[in-house]
Amino acid sequence: MASTATIYMIPLPIAEGALHTLSPEVTRRTGEITHYFAEDARTARRFLKSIHPKMVMETIEISEIDKHLGADKTLFRKWIKEGKTIGIMSEAGCPGVADPGSELVGIAHTMNAKVVPLTGPSSILLALMASGLIGQNFAFNGYIPVKEPNRSKRIKELEVLSTRDKQTQIFIETPYRNNYLLSDILKTCHYYTRLCIAQDITGENEMIRTRTIKEWKEAIPVLGKLPVVFLLLSS
Repeated sequence: MASTATIYMIPLPIAEGALHTLSPEVTRRTGEITHYFAEDARTARRFLKSIHPKMVMETIEISEIDKHLGADKTLFRKWIKEGKTIGIMSEAGCPGVADPGSELVGIAHTMNAKVVPLTGPSSILLALMASGLIGQNFAFNGYIPVKEPNRSKRIKELEVLSTRDKQTQIFIETPYRNNYLLSDILKTCHYYTRLCIAQDITGENEMIRTRTIKEWKEAIPVLGKLPVVFLLLSS
């Protein structure tokens, strides 16, 4: 039996205030939804207020997705059984893609609820679009190991995979470790492997450049404590 509940996957701007990156449908739907699951409740409320200045926040219910315990699945199932329209938000970008939300969507499908993804920015796809690297065959690897020797080993594995499968390898790092990761990539990869660094996509300090490892070594950038997507292609 189909549920009457609808789950909207709501993207948020990657960069602060970049509302132009969202489709009008995001504004329309969030004006109707009163029940949310969000990675960060404060971010969610600030976002809603930015596009709906007259919205009364006291009428909005937001269940925060705990970093360690995850979402309140019991509450989610309850809202679905009640036929609620529910929004799922990450802190930035698209929920369920390298961000919380997929587990809840999995539950929604088992309960025959309708799931609707809304159009908005994904740093992974935007970086790939602007990289000039292979866009027909790519893999997103999330975060790679922090400590050595596992870190360099994983970088080399991704380079080998890229060569073997002619596949762009995409990965990210916590902003304050961006420069450490870049240093390890430059030490580990072959001179003619291409690396794209996509920093602060859609933001004021956006920088998207693709160079060979050899070229990057000749002018190593100092990356800010901003979101960066790294893309690797070896031939």
